[in-house]
Amino acid sequence: MVHKEEDGVFIHPLSDVHTAQIGSGTRIWQFCVVLEGASIGRNVNICSHCFIENDVSIGDDVTVKNGVRLYDGLTLEDRVFVGPNVTFTNDKTPRSKEYPEAFLKTRVGVGASIGGGATILPGLTIGAGAMIGAGAVVTKNVPAGAVVTGNPARQRPGTRA
Repeated sequence: MVHKEEDGVFIHPLSDVHTAQIGSGTRIWQFCVVLEGASIGRNVNICSHCFIENDVSIGDDVTVKNGVRLYDGLTLEDRVFVGPNVTFTNDKTPRSKEYPEAFLKTRVGVGASIGGGATILPGLTIGAGAMIGAGAVVTKNVPAGAVVTGNPARQRPGTRA
């Protein structure tokens, strides 16, 4: 039960997608909400139960697994993998009905992978090709090619920095 548009974009009829900025070959599955300012590249797979805010940029060939929330200020570069139930945050001091003038920017570099259930604190850069272990809590920048695990996330010995 998939809706096919002429440009090769597939949007499940049970999703609520408001952006027109979606590249060809992209698939958005059921129960996703995508706000109008979001930008989604080509050949992206967004699995069920995802939420994508306005100021989010997703590159080409990205996979976003089930239950992921992508909040304002996030950039996922090309070929990024985001595992199920990963949480990205964008405000270091959240308060109900009190919003910052601008949300902190988070960038995930080309080819990086984030394991299921990881939490990424706001304003960080995850370098190209980095790997974040399942359940990790990332509190600081991750160098390109590094492997980090744990809470707080620490770089594993023998990985590139």
